[in-house]
This record gives sequence, structure tokens and C-alpha cells, in this order.
Amino acid sequence: MTTISELEKRIGGYLTSDEVEKVRRAYEFSASAHEGQHRKSGEPYINHPLEVAGILGDMHMDHQTLAAAILHDVIEDTGTDKKEIVRRFGKGIAELVDGVSKLTQVEFDSHAEAQAQNFRKMLMAMSNDIRVIIVKLADRLHNMRTLGALAPEKRRRIARETLEIYAPIAQRLGINSIRLELEDLGFATLYPMRYRILNEQVIKARGHRKEIIAKIKNSIKRRLRQEKVPAKVIGREKHLYGIYQKMLEKDLSFSEVHDVYAFRIIVDDVDTCYRVVGTVHSLYRPVPGKFKDYVAIPKSNGYQSLHTVLFGPFGVPLEVQIRTNDMNDVAEVGIAAHWLYKSGPSTDRTGAHKRAREWLQHIIEMQTAAGNPQDFLEHVKIDLFPESVYAFTPKGDIFELQKGATAVDFAYAIHTDVGNSCVGVRIDRRLAPLSTHLVTGQTIEVITAPGAKPDPAWLNFAVTAKARANIRHYLKNLRKSEARALGKRLLVREFKTYSTSYDEIKPAQWNKLLKEFNLENQSELLQEVGLGNRIATIVARQLIEKPLQAKRRTRRNNAPLTIKGTEGMIVNFPKCCLPIPGDPILGFVTAGRGIVVHHQTCPNVTEFRNHPDKWLDVAWEEDIGNSFPTNIRVDVTNQRGVLAKIATEIAARNANIVSVEMHDKDDRYTTLKFIVEVSDRQHLASIIRRIRNIPHVSKISRR
Repeated sequence: MTTISELEKRIGGYLTSDEVEKVRRAYEFSASAHEGQHRKSGEPYINHPLEVAGILGDMHMDHQTLAAAILHDVIEDTGTDKKEIVRRFGKGIAELVDGVSKLTQVEFDSHAEAQAQNFRKMLMAMSNDIRVIIVKLADRLHNMRTLGALAPEKRRRIARETLEIYAPIAQRLGINSIRLELEDLGFATLYPMRYRILNEQVIKARGHRKEIIAKIKNSIKRRLRQEKVPAKVIGREKHLYGIYQKMLEKDLSFSEVHDVYAFRIIVDDVDTCYRVVGTVHSLYRPVPGKFKDYVAIPKSNGYQSLHTVLFGPFGVPLEVQIRTNDMNDVAEVGIAAHWLYKSGPSTDRTGAHKRAREWLQHIIEMQTAAGNPQDFLEHVKIDLFPESVYAFTPKGDIFELQKGATAVDFAYAIHTDVGNSCVGVRIDRRLAPLSTHLVTGQTIEVITAPGAKPDPAWLNFAVTAKARANIRHYLKNLRKSEARALGKRLLVREFKTYSTSYDEIKPAQWNKLLKEFNLENQSELLQEVGLGNRIATIVARQLIEKPLQAKRRTRRNNAPLTIKGTEGMIVNFPKCCLPIPGDPILGFVTAGRGIVVHHQTCPNVTEFRNHPDKWLDVAWEEDIGNSFPTNIRVDVTNQRGVLAKIATEIAARNANIVSVEMHDKDDRYTTLKFIVEVSDRQHLASIIRRIRNIPHVSKISRR
């Protein structure tokens, strides 16, 4: 158990006496505020913040961070407010404490929503001061060390959250020492049986491994001495969660994973790193394709090292990491190295802090684009699990993307405006689709055009959180504007049934109804009508019946709502019948989707017969000039080349084939199902006539 005296000794080696005194003052205030409070284990509550400060002290964090760690629960769990912290300890420490504190004054619909909102608040606080997350990670680490006093279900929930969010954040920020312990503690809590069995196997295998590791370590040291290279050689053991993950991902047995021997070689400078690669390659033969240079191209969290895999003695592979002392510090404490080096010349030697800032900038952009806290949390989770692909701009700038990223992801990585306006891409000087998956080393030139807009289809292949969040944000705003336009059209049509017009409705009438519906403004009401959440007929009646009662205006038959097919996402054509211009159609108002237009003979129309309030008379506009997909079913005899002949005839009639499916009916007949784009019924009829004349076609229909 850490005491304040022990903490003072640990931090006294790198902080001034005045700074240590400020940390003690924070302890005295926190101890007084938490007086009488106990943890579930029964120990005094002050022990927890003190242990959190001890973890941060081992990372050589500054005195403000240590003070904030000791005070991090006083706003949440005592009667102390933020103003009191500002008055006693200054605004900097108060902002850190507030950033770590949970939202306790707001009620949420669910625990998931509360967690997502708390997480969003914490990450937004990080954007102002990155030390917030360092305190939070230390807080989570001590909580994980002391989970035993909690109920089993709560332990599992906290462990899952740790493995899904906090351990990946620690990895993203390069704080390896905390990440490894969080993963092993989370693994032990979430899967206790698996952890126990794996731990027993590791202990059993350790005796045999020690001898092999010692021999390999001595041979590496001997060769380095021969080359007159001063270096520290460390034999490493893989942590349990890493072994478990590798077994899962690559479907390996324990012996296959555990027989990989890992070594770290730490040297004085970068040039020596590359010399050591040659030395170990001359000692043991390298495995082709397994050399990775994270010195020239660091990871997104600032991590730098040379990695190589060798064919070692006794038939076992060796993993070797080669790095400098500074790189090793960054690998262990990540962005905390910024404070470790803050007073010395090494400040600029690590890019961890800068890269963390860049990541947080992406987080802020995702927060802006996300619709709600849970969406935001999902986007961040996606962003926390990248397997890196490195691609270049024509000017040589490097962008790191997760594995599976496409050209459209690259466009958004450059800038949101570039992504929103991109129309094409050149990969290594050749035109390529935006859906092309990228490979490390490619040069990507994004082609943009003024007025270009994101395509909803991009969501089918965009994988990065930033790209998906921005596409969804754009489509959400587009959907709202389309819904408002459709809502106004529906109300205008309904007003005509009462021999009145949209402009005759007075502001007082609108305001009265908005108050009744608890809506902010007229645009929100139009949007609700357009999305189908409110029925236009009822809204129109509520707006005009009472004010116009004296005039005794009568309702008259109304002209159908005309459909052009360019109404975007608010007018939908379902796949069950795929109506085209010229077909008799019927519209149904569906909550959240706007209007769904069916063919009048569609089997799915039957279910709406008992809901006449949701029917809507619709008709096609004249001279639409657009293409619409529809089904064609063709039964043919099994003859070579018949599919090609049908496709040729469809193309000859200026129609596009969207998709084709083949189903064998029996040994003699096959059914071909096409989705083709046509302009209207006449266009479709001409295609059907041409196909019917092809030999071996026995039957053709739309369904």
C-alpha cells in the first residue's frame, strides 16, 4: 500500500521540493474530503487516488497530473465543486480533475448511453489536455487491480470495457506498460478458466525455455561484443493475453505460439540500430518478409523500433526488436515521454505527443460528425483497432490507415473537404475505383470536383471511422433537407383539399401546434411529416380546421402526389416489386422512412389495406428522364451462350444490367433473374420483346 511519504520519496527524485509540496497539499485536501468514505473492500477511500498517483509517479508525470490524480474523485464523490478546486489548486489542475470526473448530474436512458456520454466527455477533455486520459488510464489500472470486492457481473462488465476501450487507448497512445497489465487483468477477469489454464501452461514451459533463452541471449551478446557494439540484450516473455489473442487470430496451439522466443536489443543511437540488424542477420538467418522498419516510419502512437524474425537454433523462430534508449522509453510510456523529457534536449526526439495530438484532432472531427454518444463510441472503437497500411500523397506525405482501407478512406484522411468532394483517384498514376483496397507503399492522387458530394454507396466499402462518420453526417443532413421538402409538398397538397394554401396559415397557428407537439420550429414539423413520423392529413386538419370553421370550407378530392424518382432517400422504391414509370403505384407513409412506393399489384400491399390513414395517392410525373431498376425473370433451356445472347439484347436496347442470378430448375431448364435499369414500361416492353425472340427462351416475366 502506497503512503504519502513513500510517494514523496518516489517523486522527489525528479520534481522540485515546491512541486512535491503541492502534491502533498492535494493529498491533505483529498483525504479530508473523502474522510469516512470506504471502498467496497473496506479500505479507506483515499488509498485509491494515492495508488493512482503512485502509478503516475513511476511514469515521471508532472506535479499537476499527480495532484489531479489524488483529487480525481472529489468532484464526483464529495461535496466539493470545481470552483473550490480552482481556488485552492489553480485552473490547470481543476480542468484535469473535471475532465476525469464522470457525468453525475444527468440521467440517461441506459447504462450504455451513460458510458458512451462519459467517454465522449473524457475524450473531449483530452483534446484540451491529453493528461486527462493518462490519469484515467492509471485510475482504471488500479480499479482493475482491486476488482475482487465487486459483484461478478460488474467485474465482467468493467473487464470487457477495459479490453474494448481502455487497453486499446493505452496502445494507441503508446503507454505499453499500462496496456499490458490492463490486458492481462481484463483477460483474467473475463475468462478466468482460460487465463488459469494458459498461465499453468506458461509456468510449466518456463523451465525448458529459460535454458534456451540464456543460450540465445549469450550468443547475441558475444557477437555484438565481437562487433564492438555496446548494447543491452533482454529476453522477453509474451504476456498471457498476447498469447491468447495470437492463438485465436491464427488458430494456433499453445506450443506453436509459445515456441516463439522474443528478444530486445537496446543501443545508444539510430545508426547503431541498423548496424545491429546486419549483425543478428549474420548470426541467424532472417525469415523473408518479416523485417519491419518502424524507425523510418513510426507507428501512429510514436512507437519506433526495428523488428526482424530469425531462424534460431533448436528450430525455433526468434523475434528481435532493436531500438535506442529513448525509443524504449517511448515504447513503455508513450506520450508520457513528453513529460519525462520536458526539461531536457530530448523533447523533440519523440513524436509520440505530436501523433497523439493528431489522433485527438481526428477524434474531435468524429465527435462533430457523430449523431449521438453511442455512434461516437462505435466510431472510436473502430479507430482504436487499426492494422496499419502506409500510403503516400504525390508530394511524399505519409498517411497511416487501418488494414482494408480504401481510396475513399485515404481522401478523408487528407481532409474532410477532400473526402466530401472526391470523384476519382489515381493509384500509382493509374485511374482506379474509390473502392480499391490500398496496399502499403502506393502513391494516391485524389481527384476532386467543385460541387461533388458523398455517395451513400461509399458506406459499403469505407472502413475508417473518420470516413464513415463524415459520410453519415452528410447523408443525415441531406436526409433532413429532403424530408423537409417532402413534408412541405405533402402539407401543400392537404391544404388544397380544404381550398386553402400553405401561405394562408398564420404564425400563431403554427406556433400553437409546435407547442402542442413540443417541437422547436416549423422546419422540425415539416421534417417529421416528410419522414412519416406525423401524418400530413392530421397535421393539416389541426392547423386549419378550427380557424377556418366559420368559413365552412369543404374538403374536396385532391390530385395525387407526383413522383419523379429524384427525391433521394425520402421516397423509396422497395425491392419486392421495383415499380417503374407507367406502373400503377400506391404510396405508403412509413415512420422514419418517408414514402414507400409499391406497385399496386405487389403482394406486400395487402398488409396496408387495413391502414387507410397511411395510404397516399401517388402518380408518376411526365417526362421523368431517369432510369429505374426492375426485375426480369427468364426461363431458358440449358444451352451454351444463351446468357451472353440475352445480355447482348439488353445492352442493344440501351439498358444497364445491375445484377444477374442463375438458378437451375432441373437438368433441362435454368432460371435467370436480372435486375435492369429502364426508363419506363415502354422501354421494358421493347426489351422483353427482343428477349422473347431469342431461341431457347421458354418464358419471360417481371417477377
